[in-house]
Amino acid sequence: MPEMMKQWYVQGTNGAESLHLREVPIPVPGDYEVLVKFHAASLNYRDIMITTGTYVWSVRDGIVPGYLHPPLPTNPLTHQQPLTHLHPSSDAAGTIHTTGPKVTRFKPGTRVSPIFHLTHLYGPFHETNFSSSLGAKHDGIFQEYAIYNEQSCVEIPSHLTFREAATLPCAGVTAWNALYGGPRALKPGETVLTQGTGGVSIFAAQFAKIGGAEVISTTSSGEKAERLKGEIGADYVINYVEDEGWGGTAKGLSRRGRGADFVVEIGGAKTMGESVKAVAIDGQIAVIGRRAGNGFSGDGEGSHTTSVSTIRRVLVGSRQLHEEMNLAIEVNGLRPVVDERVFGLGELKEAFRYFETGRHFGKVVVDFE
Repeated sequence: MPEMMKQWYVQGTNGAESLHLREVPIPVPGDYEVLVKFHAASLNYRDIMITTGTYVWSVRDGIVPGYLHPPLPTNPLTHQQPLTHLHPSSDAAGTIHTTGPKVTRFKPGTRVSPIFHLTHLYGPFHETNFSSSLGAKHDGIFQEYAIYNEQSCVEIPSHLTFREAATLPCAGVTAWNALYGGPRALKPGETVLTQGTGGVSIFAAQFAKIGGAEVISTTSSGEKAERLKGEIGADYVINYVEDEGWGGTAKGLSRRGRGADFVVEIGGAKTMGESVKAVAIDGQIAVIGRRAGNGFSGDGEGSHTTSVSTIRRVLVGSRQLHEEMNLAIEVNGLRPVVDERVFGLGELKEAFRYFETGRHFGKVVVDFE
């Protein structure tokens, strides 16, 4: 086993140019810890926000402002200094390389992923779980090896490649939580509305289909519309560029015209109004991520007053939800959608730049091998 490993870290807020590569010693696991050797990882929009200084959730304590030369300005949204020397991102898959002497959950060679919030094992999310989020409060996964408590890892579905499994911890669990982790779970025959062709939206469409639901998706191009129908199984696809009133269109397409039972809302203020138009009177709108948490806009701004729908923010999900999702994926033989362009570990800056273009379909993956 080598003594040193490659590790990316964030210094500054200049997007991909804030990413830097170095070599550091490989850590040694403690009694209840496992050393994971990563084989692949994937990107989320959150990673872009962290490297551009626009991430508004809590970040790691103890950043020394004087560490940077010169010091960077405080983020006006968070009133915090930008992240320095943080190891980015949250989604990866690998193998257990070494275990501590008291570990019982895993053996060397087991294929695993760390969970997104390392302390959120089951039950509702608690604000204390923020302190364990990978890639923000806790160093992330763009390094060849990392140590975790054995309770903070899950075994990955046996039929998936490392590239495919690396897409699951954030986007996959978030989509699963949106449909199956709320006040009530999705039922066969219900209607799900998804937005776009990013990771969460595609996972939501896939999970809806294996649950026997009808799927209505939105996208911005004819090519992506064909892929949503042909590869994902969407029943209807609406081009939101051509149809600015897509919320009403989606409601009209839904079963019996009652609206979507579940809306997976990722766009924020620019799309929430249409989501409210589309949702059934007793449906659920799952608000995903920070971009989707900024209120209403457009003609649908007041529409929610005529509905008793539930609007729920989804903050990824627990280890329990992660394991339930993995079982569903394995039983149904589901395969995550990985974008056709895959990057190497040394090409992380290029991967971030490509992700920002929005040209990807599914998850952007970095292969460590």
